[in-house]
Amino acid sequence: MFGIADYGAFVAAIILFLAIPGPGNLALITSTSKGGLRGGMAATLGVIAGDQVLMWMAVAGVAALLATYPAAFNAVQWLGAAYLAWLGWKMLTAKPGDKPVLNIRPRQYFQQGLAITLLNPKAIVFYMAFFPLFVDPARHQGLLTFGVMAATIAALTLGYGLVVVLLTHFLAERMRANPVIARTLEKLAGVFLIGFGVKLALTK
Repeated sequence: MFGIADYGAFVAAIILFLAIPGPGNLALITSTSKGGLRGGMAATLGVIAGDQVLMWMAVAGVAALLATYPAAFNAVQWLGAAYLAWLGWKMLTAKPGDKPVLNIRPRQYFQQGLAITLLNPKAIVFYMAFFPLFVDPARHQGLLTFGVMAATIAALTLGYGLVVVLLTHFLAERMRANPVIARTLEKLAGVFLIGFGVKLALTK
């Protein structure tokens, strides 16, 4: 199909990767808990936009450039780690009544999801290694093949994000009656964000 070897396996692999806990999933959950359905969907669109940028950068060979200049790779890697850790620290140290770390305007939720995605340079390398696994050399159609792959990932991410946002919103509505639980979950989210930042910084 459009030069993609085993399209069904490609879709299954993307769904599996989406379900793996990470900063992107945490961004959707925290954005929904703070900004409701609009905030969660805005963050989802931000993640999708960031993924699309990274995918086409990978196609253009940016991964090879980063491999040639490891200092540039490390700089972006540390920037992403610092950003995640900063978000986590703000959530961890927030006090009752403080302004939310993830702001209420949907545009800012979009920017948060976009930034969290773009500031992970390993994603470029991942796409560079992942795409060839599902490209049929005999039927490859150039940009059309990669375009279909990119569109598939965007559609699956949108569907997955919608499910996560709806579930989170459903649970959040029932937890708002207990502010202690809400604050505990916010602190826990902060710890996880710091952990993701540290992992990104230390993983080689």
